[in-house]
Amino acid sequence: MNRTFSTFLILLSILTCRFSAQSQENWRHLRGTNLDGHSLSANAPVSWSETSNVVWKTAIRGVAWSSPVVFGDQIWTSSATPDGKELFAVCTDFNSGKILKELTLFKPDSVQHIHPTNSYATSTPCIEDGFVYVHYGTYGTACVNTRTFDIIWTRTDLNCEHMQGAASSPILYKNLLILHIEGTDVQYLVALDKRTGKTVWKTPRPWDFYKDVEPVYRKAYCTPIVVEVNGKDQLISNGAQLCIAYEPETGKEIWQVFYGDDSTVAMNLSYNGMVYVNSGWMFPKDGGTFYCRLLAVDPTGTGDITKTHVPWETAEDVPQISTPVIVDSLIYMVHERGDLTCLSAKTGKVIWKTKLKDQFNASALYASGNIYLFSVKAKTYVIKPGLTFQQVAENQLEGQLKATPAIVRDNIILRTDKFLYRIGK
Repeated sequence: MNRTFSTFLILLSILTCRFSAQSQENWRHLRGTNLDGHSLSANAPVSWSETSNVVWKTAIRGVAWSSPVVFGDQIWTSSATPDGKELFAVCTDFNSGKILKELTLFKPDSVQHIHPTNSYATSTPCIEDGFVYVHYGTYGTACVNTRTFDIIWTRTDLNCEHMQGAASSPILYKNLLILHIEGTDVQYLVALDKRTGKTVWKTPRPWDFYKDVEPVYRKAYCTPIVVEVNGKDQLISNGAQLCIAYEPETGKEIWQVFYGDDSTVAMNLSYNGMVYVNSGWMFPKDGGTFYCRLLAVDPTGTGDITKTHVPWETAEDVPQISTPVIVDSLIYMVHERGDLTCLSAKTGKVIWKTKLKDQFNASALYASGNIYLFSVKAKTYVIKPGLTFQQVAENQLEGQLKATPAIVRDNIILRTDKFLYRIGK
């Protein structure tokens, strides 16, 4: 009896801890608090439509492809007018869907051209207890107090020529807010004191790799990740020409992997001691079809590790925009044109492939034992991870969907071109 009771208490403790973690879960960055596309939710929705399992649906003014972030009972999104002349943030109540605050942050005197598929608010904010940080590339970065809605600080002097608009998102690391400013003219990383907005360090990309490259091939739209390697953190950042690991506290370079050619967008991944890096577009010298590469990198080296620490790479249907997700040693990635691939994280070998009849920009997510894939036409494919393709559901909403949703506390916070949805059960 004592042994049975003890076992019961242990199981109860595990379940209580798991429930507590889920109930307190926040979604602090693009692709989640840990920047890995994984949710703690144990019972996330599988099926929904405009008429079922929608807890609430709220219209959001402006045009933006940035993702929602969630902390406590607040959901924050960035947005902009179609012409980019007003850049603002919106706070929505998690429980009711009511807009609590719309806060104008910047009104640029002039705006740059953007790519037709981009918006003036594509960079996703990041959030923590009491503060949200909203970034619009060259137009400005702001810190807002989420309790009072006061603007704590702004920076408008971190500038570049984006050419096609901004897209890289900021991340929080300890007392730092880390940004990428990478245009056709300048390319650098900068870390700001998150409480004051003052520059702590600034590190340019190595000019030797950029000086002989046409300006169009210097820009990048990447969002970094932080991984622990041999007890020390590394900031993994893939620019247009090469991926570099930095000391996040100082901006000092640790290692680099060169690839060329242009416009890295998809985030890096990490799993079981390895880092997986998207190269951005590669342009064959013979004029063939351009493509992306996915490189597996062992991050334990120093200096130029291109020839020594890249055990495998693949160029087969690698997406440029959407970030894959890793589940149980398998990488799941969906190309912009709908080619879905499952491959081994250890070897890069393709396990299976299939074709989805849609286009994709949003990144893959994992929650409650399922993988979620979000098409531009606002259709979500839910599949089971595993050695064969197993589709669980298809779910259709109205409008366009380019922003990666948040899956938090057994709900999906999903943003289309016009609405913010809370999808539940």
